[in-house]
Amino acid sequence: MDVLRQVFSVLLVFSLLGAVLWLLRRGGRISFQGLTVRGLARTRVQGKTKSMVAVERLALTPQHTLHIVRVNGREVLVATHPQGCSVVTTATEQAMGAKA
Repeated sequence: MDVLRQVFSVLLVFSLLGAVLWLLRRGGRISFQGLTVRGLARTRVQGKTKSMVAVERLALTPQHTLHIVRVNGREVLVATHPQGCSVVTTATEQAMGAKA
């Protein structure tokens, strides 16, 4: 009997969460349309891009990581370490296209 009560409690909580999500979507307070996820970079479908996008991440050790971040058309290589972070190099998209 106790297991049946727990199952119904879980079902009640999930149905309440679903109802709240449905009401919020119906009221226009949240929307899942127009947003796609490609790898680590989030971009909008209508052609509008965010000004800062995480392009790639490479873990060297548990404490050392390299990140490529695109900021307003410029790609920046950032190294993170236990003491903080530092910019290794920057490049524009046009310069990278010319090198390739």
